[in-house]
Amino acid sequence: MACVKLGSKNDAFQRQGQAWFCTTGLPSDIVVEVGEMSFHLHKFPLLSRSGVLERLIAEASEEAEEKCVINLPDIPGGAKTFELVAKFCYGVKLELTASNVVYLRCAAEHLEMTEEYGEGNLITQTETFLNQVVLRNWKDSLKALQTCDDVLPYAEELNITKRCIESLAMKASTDPNLFGWPVVEHGGPMQSPGGSVLWNGISTGARPKNSTSDWWYEDVSALSLPLYKRLIAVMESRGIRQEIVAGSLTFYAKKYLPGLNRRQGASDSSTRLAPLAAPPSEEDQKLLLEEIDRLLPVQKGLVSTKFLFGLLRTAMILKASPSCISNLEKRIGMQLDQATLEDLLMPNFSYSMETLYNVDCVQRILEHFLAMDQITGGASPGSVDDGQLMGSPSLTPITMVAKLIDGYLAEVAPDVNLKLPKFQALAASVPDYARPLDDGLYRAIDIYLKSHPWLAEFDREQLCRLMDCQKLSLEACTHAAQNERLPLRIIVQVLFFEQLQLRTSIAGCFLVSDNLDGSRPLRSGFAGSNEGGWASAVRENQVLKVGMDNMRMRVSELEKECSNMKQEIEKLGRGKVSSTWGSVSKKFGFKLKSQMCSAQEGSVSNQNNNSGKLEKVKDRHGKHKKKLSRDE
Repeated sequence: MACVKLGSKNDAFQRQGQAWFCTTGLPSDIVVEVGEMSFHLHKFPLLSRSGVLERLIAEASEEAEEKCVINLPDIPGGAKTFELVAKFCYGVKLELTASNVVYLRCAAEHLEMTEEYGEGNLITQTETFLNQVVLRNWKDSLKALQTCDDVLPYAEELNITKRCIESLAMKASTDPNLFGWPVVEHGGPMQSPGGSVLWNGISTGARPKNSTSDWWYEDVSALSLPLYKRLIAVMESRGIRQEIVAGSLTFYAKKYLPGLNRRQGASDSSTRLAPLAAPPSEEDQKLLLEEIDRLLPVQKGLVSTKFLFGLLRTAMILKASPSCISNLEKRIGMQLDQATLEDLLMPNFSYSMETLYNVDCVQRILEHFLAMDQITGGASPGSVDDGQLMGSPSLTPITMVAKLIDGYLAEVAPDVNLKLPKFQALAASVPDYARPLDDGLYRAIDIYLKSHPWLAEFDREQLCRLMDCQKLSLEACTHAAQNERLPLRIIVQVLFFEQLQLRTSIAGCFLVSDNLDGSRPLRSGFAGSNEGGWASAVRENQVLKVGMDNMRMRVSELEKECSNMKQEIEKLGRGKVSSTWGSVSKKFGFKLKSQMCSAQEGSVSNQNNNSGKLEKVKDRHGKHKKKLSRDE
C-alpha cells in the first residue's frame, strides 16, 4: 500500500491511560478533549495550523484564567485521527496511507487547516495524496472507500466517496490487462505500470496471467451494502455487461446470506468465500435479499436457476416482503426449463404445515412459465398437427418442464396431507401437447392412489382422467392392465389401446409406411417415431422365436422316440428285420429331416403336418411288426 511520511521530528508523544502528553520540555498550556481521550498540548503549534483551533483557543483563554480546555466532540475519525493531526501540527513524522487519508482529509477540512495557516498544510497534503496515489490504484481506492462509511457526511461533502466509486467503476469496467494496473488478484503478484510482474520492486519481465471478468467480485464484496449499490449503479451507467453485474450480485449475496450455501456443491464458486466471523442478523439478511432482488437484471439466464431457488427459499425463511417473493417466482418461471427436481422440492415453511412441500409455490411458478411461453410464441395444439409436434424446436422447453412437473408430482404424491384438488390442479396445468408420453403422469397417479387408499371410486376416475390412455407406452399399458388400484373403466380403456398398439406395431414391421390409414402413431416411444414401432416388432419376433424353439424341442423328442423304436426292433435278432428297418429309415428318414428343417425356419403350419406324418409312421411300423411275427 502506498504511503507518504510528513514532518521530520521524532515522536514526542506519550500516552498514559486515557491521556496523551507532549514531552517537549515545556509544560502544556491547553487540554483538548476528544471523546474520552484528553490531549495535553501547547497552544502555538495548534493555532498556527488550524483556523478552528485558533478561534476556540482564543475564546477559552478569555474565559479561563488557568489552563485552557477545549472540546472537539465532532471531529471526523475521533481521538485516533486527532492524534495524527496533533502530531502533524508538531512536525512529527506522519505516514499517509489509504486507510487514514480519508479521516485526515475530513478532519483537516473540519479544522480549517488551509494554506492560510501554513504552506503545505494538511488539506493540501491529503488532497494530493488522494488524487495522485490512492485514486490511481485499485486496492487503495477500495480501502479508502471502505473508510468513507465511518465519516460519510464529511466524505460526501468533499466528494471523496464519489471519486473513489468512479475510480473503481472505471477500473472494473476495463480489462486491467490492457493497462497493467497494479491489481493484486487474490494475493497474486504486483504488476508494474508496464504490466510485468514485480519482485521486490524490480521488474522481472514476466507477464502476469490474464484476468477474468470476475477478478473484482471478491474485492468489492467487502463494501457495505449502500456503497456497493452505488458502485453497481455507476458501473451500469458506464455500460458494463449485465451478466457481469449479475455475477457480482450473486457473489455478494452468497457471502452475506448463509442459507444460499447450504445446498451448494464442493466445486461451486461459493467455496472461495471466507466464512464470516459474525453473520448478519436476520433483519439485515432480509433487507439485503430484497435489495439483491431489486438490483438483479431481469433478463433470462443471467443467473442460475439454482441460485434463484436459493434466494426464494431464503426469502420464505426470512419472511421477506410478498413483492420480493413474487418477483423471485416470476424470475424462476422465466427459466423453469433449466431447473432440476431437487430445486422444486421446497419445504413448506408456513405455520399451517398443510403439506410437506410448497406445492402452491410450484403451481405459481409453472403458471408464470406458461404465461411467458405464450408471450414468446410457444406452440399450441391448434398451431401444428400431431405429426409435427415432436419435431418443433419451440416445444423443447415446455416438454422439459412437463417431464419436470411429472417427476415433482411423483415426489409429492406420497404426502397423505396433499389434497386431491391441489394434485389435480398442478397435473392439469401442463398442456396436453407438452407430454409426448403420459408414463410419468401415470406413475405419479399410481403413487397417489397407493398413498390415498381411502379415495372414493368417483375421485379415482376423475384423477385417472388426467392421463390419456392412448399416450401410454406398451410397458405402461402392461402395468396398468394389472393395476388393481385403477378403476375398472380405466383398465378396460388401457386394454383396448394396448391391443391397438400391438396391431399397429405388428403392421409397422411389414409395411413400408410409418402409419396405417386411420390409426394413431405408435405410442411405445415418442409420437411420430419409427423407433418405437421397431421396438414393438422386436418384442413380437421374440415371442415367435420362443414358439419356434418349442417346436424344435418337440421334433427332437420325435427323433428320440423313433430311435428307441429302432433299438427295440433290432432286439428281435433277425437280419431281415435289420434290412427291412434300413429300407424304412431310407423311406421316411429324409421326410423327417426335411420337416425338422422346415420347423427351424419358422413355419408354424408345419407343426400339425409333423404330427400327422408321425402318426402314419407309427401305423406302418405296427403293421411291419405283425408281418414279422407271422413269418416266424
